[in-house]
Amino acid sequence: MQEIELKFLVPESRLKGLMRQAKVKSSQVTQLAAHYYDTPDQQLAQAGIGLRIRKENDTWVQTIKAAGDGIAARLEHNAVLDNEQVQTMLDDNELMPDLTIYEDTSVAPTLADFKLKKLQKALTRLYVTDVQRTTRLLTETNDDDINSCIEVAYDQGEIIHGTDKTQQKTIQEIEFELVSGDIDFLFMTAKTWCKRYKLCLSTITKAENGGLLINEQDHSPAVDADLSQLQVDKDSSAPAFIRSVVHNCLLQILPNSSAIIAGSTDHEHILQLRVGIDRLHAALKAFADFSDEINPEWLSILEQTANLLGTYYQLAYIGSHIEPELQALGAPAVDWTTDIEDIKITPINTLQANDFQITLLELIAFTMSDPSIEPHTDQLACDKLAKILTKQYKKCIKTSKKIEAFSRLDDNDDIDEDVIDDSQSEDKLCNHLKELRYFSEFSIPLLSKKKSKKKTRRWLKRLAKAQSALAQRNNDSKYHAFYALKSATDTNALYGAGWFAAMLTDDPTYIEARLAKFRDSATFW
Repeated sequence: MQEIELKFLVPESRLKGLMRQAKVKSSQVTQLAAHYYDTPDQQLAQAGIGLRIRKENDTWVQTIKAAGDGIAARLEHNAVLDNEQVQTMLDDNELMPDLTIYEDTSVAPTLADFKLKKLQKALTRLYVTDVQRTTRLLTETNDDDINSCIEVAYDQGEIIHGTDKTQQKTIQEIEFELVSGDIDFLFMTAKTWCKRYKLCLSTITKAENGGLLINEQDHSPAVDADLSQLQVDKDSSAPAFIRSVVHNCLLQILPNSSAIIAGSTDHEHILQLRVGIDRLHAALKAFADFSDEINPEWLSILEQTANLLGTYYQLAYIGSHIEPELQALGAPAVDWTTDIEDIKITPINTLQANDFQITLLELIAFTMSDPSIEPHTDQLACDKLAKILTKQYKKCIKTSKKIEAFSRLDDNDDIDEDVIDDSQSEDKLCNHLKELRYFSEFSIPLLSKKKSKKKTRRWLKRLAKAQSALAQRNNDSKYHAFYALKSATDTNALYGAGWFAAMLTDDPTYIEARLAKFRDSATFW
């Protein structure tokens, strides 16, 4: 069976109001005591699998969960256990799951990579949860007489270390699960509650939280782009292609966003979230006519969110990385603490913004909608991609040549205003190259031929090197601006300002060489 659910963290300021909606006359309160199992090295968790035995009031249920067909979908199998047998095992401290019950079930493929007998022997109880769940049902009958039902479940309790009960982690979350009917009702309801109670999406499961507890970690590592999970091929329609691309971007965005919402201030979470949003923004802009379901407002919200994250990230990165490096070289210390604290919009409240959370919900719903009912369903994505790539490639070449032309001018040369305007903004070229890189990575599975894989990899590598070189120069320019501004109130910052000024006057042949290699490489499409 596949469950489709959305999980949110609940802000303390909205908890009372939310509880009034959750605890109505028809609601039910259930005490859930669950035991979670894995190997000592957490092989199941690494495969995205959760395995538990849970007491639900008076019934014991064994459950396994794994990734489903969509971001909000999870494969789930439940088996009711014999209460007397469970109690006997509990009394003997030998309660263990039985993996043989999954033979010939829908979850069997999920365990195909494991030797079940060996896995069974290696299982151990890692942690337990003690949760009070308050549930209520919401129903609707639409114009087509389709009855839909959602279960709203508010969970509050603790995750407890399996061998050290003093180590605990608090749980406070609300889930919306589609019981039956139309998935649109699930997203419509979630959006309504999200707006009203300022809820924030979270992909962090109880199993993941339990793993963090036993590993003594506050948050999971940052997630970067994984193009191996991009499910496209040469026969992908335009609507199916853009849905798969958005899905791939969300696989990077949602875990990093969830970690920040849960309290992480790790620079890598912020960086990878920003990269994921940039990839998504580029895709929605380039492939806008691949689907009639794309909301133009998504672009402006994503761009605003990325800009706010970028401003915070740059200043925080100076304090945590650049400053120690400069001090190691003999620079006097510069304290950036006040500057960082003075930023009014931090990553967590950037992500808590209602418009961003609603946009995430709408994007998830988009990826789970049916592409076959769209007008463009007969249009193959590969028929459009080459034209998009060529247009972006020409932008890069044109801007690159203007910068090169400006760099060759002498002081006495007549200056073309068009050349000056374009050449002074190297970050314009950097953005063009970055977007071309993203477009190419999305398109390679459809356009690259088997015989030219080596050529494709070489071209993409040269593109990435050119973009990275320009990005480093742009970053140095921004760091220089920060130190120059800071030096007005702290003379110690003059060292940093001078350092980055020197970096910006370095011989530009390194960048020029990489741009030249990129221009000289034949495209793969």
